[in-house]
Amino acid sequence: MPASINLQNVCLDLPIFDVSAQSLKKRVLRMGRRNRIAEDNTGVVVVRAIDGLSLQLESGDRLGLIGHNGAGKSTLLRVMAGIYPPTGGSIAIRGKSVPLLDIALGMDDQSTGRQNIRLRGLLLGMNDAEIKQKTEDIATFTELGDYLDLPLRTYSSGMRVRLAFAISTAVEADILLLDEVLGVGDASFQDKANKRLHDLHARAEIVVLAIHSSDAIRKTCNKVLWMERGKVKMFGKVDEVVSAYDKHMNPPAPTVLRKRITNQKFAQRKQTLRQSR
Repeated sequence: MPASINLQNVCLDLPIFDVSAQSLKKRVLRMGRRNRIAEDNTGVVVVRAIDGLSLQLESGDRLGLIGHNGAGKSTLLRVMAGIYPPTGGSIAIRGKSVPLLDIALGMDDQSTGRQNIRLRGLLLGMNDAEIKQKTEDIATFTELGDYLDLPLRTYSSGMRVRLAFAISTAVEADILLLDEVLGVGDASFQDKANKRLHDLHARAEIVVLAIHSSDAIRKTCNKVLWMERGKVKMFGKVDEVVSAYDKHMNPPAPTVLRKRITNQKFAQRKQTLRQSR
């Protein structure tokens, strides 16, 4: 059956257990629910990270998530991935979902690169036969050579990311959940990584991508969800939503300010002409 994602009035409350000082707690609680912060029945401070969000995606959809930092984009991806179960509403996912949110999750410093291919592969839902089939392709892609037989603790940060990226993008996914663009290595390797990521996009039935680049959204997606404070601000076609978001983030200068800037430029040109005579 084709892949699909269906969220109905989904809410997510995240507890903040380290808000223990009474003065801080009172100050936070005075903000009230309208500021997404309140207290549950047990006295624990909670933040409403996702608030009444409904969304339906079908096979072929490429959804871009936009919004300022803290709008709820990464949290929504984690809800879709099953990392955070919703505290309200319902979510139905059909198809194999693969989250590329923390590509190094599950890797062990004491194990070799090859052993980590199996560890990370199992975490991503691959079986032993699939891991064995893909191990050499992963090894070749990393360009790490004999380092794959050394413990991960001997790797540089760039080598770790290369290995983690190669493993994560070897998986077959019906639904791909991606948080921001992955930077992996130098320019030549980055080109190869971008092509591999593009191929993974093409193989997946549904892609959900959180990214700050409007250009990347326009090139990659057919739908956009603009989030604000855990809610849907706008949802629809790429050009409409991205244009509205860009206008919101970069509003035109007030008329008085525009006139002042124009007058300053005119005065500067006059001064330049006088000096050139």
